Amino acid sequence: MITGAHSIVFSTDAEADRTFFRDILGLPHVDAGEGWPIFGLPPAEVALHPWDENDVHRLYLICDDVRAFTLEMQRHGVATTPVEEQEWGLLTELTLPGGGKLGVYQPLHPRPHSS
Repeated sequence: MITGAHSIVFSTDAEADRTFFRDILGLPHVDAGEGWPIFGLPPAEVALHPWDENDVHRLYLICDDVRAFTLEMQRHGVATTPVEEQEWGLLTELTLPGGGKLGVYQPLHPRPHSS
């Protein structure tokens, strides 16, 4: 029934952020038409958390070693926050070229197998 997920990152400088996703993160991409790239992501998961309101969503990228990831981002001049240890994972936040923030974490919880 469900074959994938499509996430959208809104940006005040989408072109700079697209370049970052392509050149720094190295994500595969295709031209969806008129030069509009759509980026492929590794296997994904979704969690449903209780909250006080609806329509609040978050996108986090997942990595195997968040500390190594932050060092790599720093080599590229990308700002990251100090790694925070949560009971569910090790978390950092990077600043995209367009100024937006994106969470990246190393999970400490069990992960589902991709379908």
